[in-house]
Amino acid sequence: MASACAWSVALVGLEGRVVEVEADIGAGLPRTVLVGLPDSALYQARDRCKAAVSNSGQEWPISLLTVNLSPATLPKAGSHYDAAIVAAVLAAQGVFRAEELRRTVLLGEVGLDGRLRPVRGILPATLAAQQAGFTRVIVPLRQAGEAKLVEGIEVFGIASITQLVAFLQGIPMPPVDPIEVIGERVGGHPSRHLDLADVVGQVEAKWACEVAAAGRHHMLFHGPPGVGKTMLAERVPGLLPDLNVRDALEVSAVHSLAGFNLADELITRPPYSDPHHSASVASIVGGGQRMAKPGAISCAHKGVLFLDEAPEFQPTVLEALRTPLESGMITLGRSELHARYPARFQLILAANPCPCGQAATPGGLCQCSPMVVRRYAEKISGPIRDRIDINQAFLPLRKAYLKATLQRVESSAVVAERVLEARDRQRRRLAGSGWLTNGEVAGTYLRRYLPLPDDLQTVDEAVDRGRLSARGVDKVLRLAWTAADLAGRDKPGRDELAIALAMRRGEQPGTICRGVG
Repeated sequence: MASACAWSVALVGLEGRVVEVEADIGAGLPRTVLVGLPDSALYQARDRCKAAVSNSGQEWPISLLTVNLSPATLPKAGSHYDAAIVAAVLAAQGVFRAEELRRTVLLGEVGLDGRLRPVRGILPATLAAQQAGFTRVIVPLRQAGEAKLVEGIEVFGIASITQLVAFLQGIPMPPVDPIEVIGERVGGHPSRHLDLADVVGQVEAKWACEVAAAGRHHMLFHGPPGVGKTMLAERVPGLLPDLNVRDALEVSAVHSLAGFNLADELITRPPYSDPHHSASVASIVGGGQRMAKPGAISCAHKGVLFLDEAPEFQPTVLEALRTPLESGMITLGRSELHARYPARFQLILAANPCPCGQAATPGGLCQCSPMVVRRYAEKISGPIRDRIDINQAFLPLRKAYLKATLQRVESSAVVAERVLEARDRQRRRLAGSGWLTNGEVAGTYLRRYLPLPDDLQTVDEAVDRGRLSARGVDKVLRLAWTAADLAGRDKPGRDELAIALAMRRGEQPGTICRGVG
């Protein structure tokens, strides 16, 4: 009888726990027993690993083999335990010394020919191994660059079981071609050069995008089809500053766990996610039976989540956004575990005025009944609308106005500079508070520590008339601070307050806007 152990990582959300993989070869009829709460994919590792070892020139035990995944009470999911199972079994047979696996984490799925396949979550798993005190991690060769994004741990890329054996025996590794994965998804937003100057007209809407980018505010675009709602939403990420190292690592870890290929570099630009309106609740917020995967809102963490044709989404999808919009975190509860993913995204909703898109449109001929128009608008519920900072109306452009605006447009780079300056002002003002932008500041902190204009009559009147909720008052004050930051002022005044109230109500700020042309 012989036994040995190796180590892998179980991921619950972005949190990783080191799992000890024990292999024991004992007396009994030839069979393989896998215990430790494995899911279906992991339970099938018995046959997968046996064929891979045999096809790699090694022998699989011809007696009773027991593989235990400890801690036994923690559910295990995924195929990335294959490499650790193979290493533990071969060490138990004396193919190499068990001491070679000490302080080493192994990750990777094995194919039937013995080659290692890429798996999801290499980056967060490597982070968990480094934080647990392990000094070395062995990963599939094509994902070595992703694992090397984590500092303080040695990374070795292995292409097959034969290379793994040679590496642990301390002999030269034979050359092996790594597996090519067809249809691999690339993390982050595709590198498209989308410029704000491409959008003709819609001056007030561009100003709203600038304010939203500067203060990380949520927006609702509403107007007839073809007026530029989607074009502007796609260009908002280009106005946002680059991610800092901490945020880039967190965003990259989420994308790695979602199955995206990071291309050996961190995601340094704010991501952009635009799911189709037929998307399910699980695809938006995340889900899965045993291992809850991140959804579109987590993939938009520190970036933009754009829901085009928002009234066409299932009501349960829109209502599921309530909690993450406030907390910046999504918790997926299952009977055996709870997975937490970050979801601090900037939401942009786009909606037509009615199913045909022509209601209340100058020159438009709407054929929808008043009841149909009302029901269509009510698909975005009051609680969701109350969480939106900016309501921006779009109107069709006239021919003369199109010609006039062609000569006075700003590029995304010019606007992004103003956004960066406004963000710097917020960062200095909020230093030590734990917040970085106006859109994140809690209402109590806003009223207690930040000076406000003495004249709040317009806001008080809106509250008295029921046009502003308590949450709405805080959002107006946050917008006022962002408008002041863009104007280079130390505190908001009556003009900034009027702009903020108009943007909150969905009115046009008019000529008070700065930097819109």
